[in-house]
Amino acid sequence: MTASDVTTIKVSKALRDRISAGAAERHETVQRFMEAVLEDYERRRRLSAVAAAMATTDENTLAGWRAETDGWAGADSDLDGGPW
Repeated sequence: MTASDVTTIKVSKALRDRISAGAAERHETVQRFMEAVLEDYERRRRLSAVAAAMATTDENTLAGWRAETDGWAGADSDLDGGPW
């Protein structure tokens, strides 16, 4: 990362201290900690969107989805207990 790739954001000192403490607790840099926090936030948003879509989906579509996922779940069943 070069100096031109870095920027500053304004946060309160209390928030800065919380971020630094969280990063230190996980033995990460502040940047990596913030990346992980943002990745978790984005993942939660995606999962929430999927849940909302499923909640408004008709039963026939859900039945098709369940059948497809059941098929995929059994795709590797013949590998159980086999030699690697």
